[in-house]
Amino acid sequence: MRISPHIVRDVMTHTVVAVGRDASFKDIVKLLHEWKVSALPVLEGEGRVIGVVSEADLLLKEEFRDSDPDRATQMRRLSDLSKAGGMTAADVMSTPAVTVHPDATLAQAARIMAQRNVKRLPVVNDEGLLEGVVSRADLLKVFLRTDDEIAEEIRHEILVPLFPAPPEPVQVHVTDGVVTLTGRVRDTSLVPIVARLVRSVEGVVDVDLALSGGVRVGEPG
Repeated sequence: MRISPHIVRDVMTHTVVAVGRDASFKDIVKLLHEWKVSALPVLEGEGRVIGVVSEADLLLKEEFRDSDPDRATQMRRLSDLSKAGGMTAADVMSTPAVTVHPDATLAQAARIMAQRNVKRLPVVNDEGLLEGVVSRADLLKVFLRTDDEIAEEIRHEILVPLFPAPPEPVQVHVTDGVVTLTGRVRDTSLVPIVARLVRSVEGVVDVDLALSGGVRVGEPG
């Protein structure tokens, strides 16, 4: 059974602005502003991602501009202080870069973003070469699917394989991404499985199951 084959490759941005390790501080700021992004991959050679420079990395220069941190702070934030004095992408970038593979699921990409507290991920192939960038906004694109698209996938990819001959047809209703299933099925032990599979469909916001079991008198068992 194939459920929602949405992977990073499906939603990522293929046209990506990036910088080399020698890019100047001011050039990086200009690119962030012009492209309206919060971070840029740093590339070396034929396009291998060696780091990422973000707004947070650059703001360290402003944070420490007029401060005189005590020794304890200096020891605790040695890396940040080093970046604050940086002049090029190589000086201020975060490395190694937090990346994702184009065949990763959207859920995997979302977990990486949450765990590493980043807004964008460079998408790299098996050789570490840049193929694109995926952002939080890209991951939310699945919720732009229409209710009809979601209902059609649930009907053909879940209900038909699991309930090929139900006592009565299981009805699928989707409103603003909320899925409601009604009807009777022979094997109610499958209902939790249905719930899990429906929740895994891209674009589903919530699930309401109203499935009962058994057959009515006079119906074939």
